[in-house]
Amino acid sequence: MKIAIACDHGGYPLKQTLIDVVRAAGHEPIDLGTDSMESVDYPDFAEKLGRVIQAGGAQRGILLCGSGVGANIAANKMQGVYAGICHDTYSAHQGVEHDDMNVLCLGARIIGPEPVKEIVAAFLGARFLGNDPGEERHARRVKKVRKLES
Repeated sequence: MKIAIACDHGGYPLKQTLIDVVRAAGHEPIDLGTDSMESVDYPDFAEKLGRVIQAGGAQRGILLCGSGVGANIAANKMQGVYAGICHDTYSAHQGVEHDDMNVLCLGARIIGPEPVKEIVAAFLGARFLGNDPGEERHARRVKKVRKLES
């Protein structure tokens, strides 16, 4: 899977950890920046990542900012981008399995490198269950969420 990765200056300290975890899991990271601690605007990087997802250049994305909140809000403004802030493994896999989340948002000032490794692994290892027998309720709910976009 191709995984788009983007961050603002607040998320930059954890970006390389993300890239390493994605590679170690057998996926291809797409580094969209930023590339330093110099102050930048998180909506610009959320949009960059969202455009790659929308164009089909990556199947999933991971966004980092200081808290995860700003990046999450910006990403969710884009059609076809379904982002969630996850600072635990349960939310990271459940967001994909039940809600078809395709962008993981993390707060680099909230969690450290070791939890990030586990959270990202849970996100990457999960798949949407809505098409499985007995799990149709998830597809029904996601369809209602997507209807809200229009």
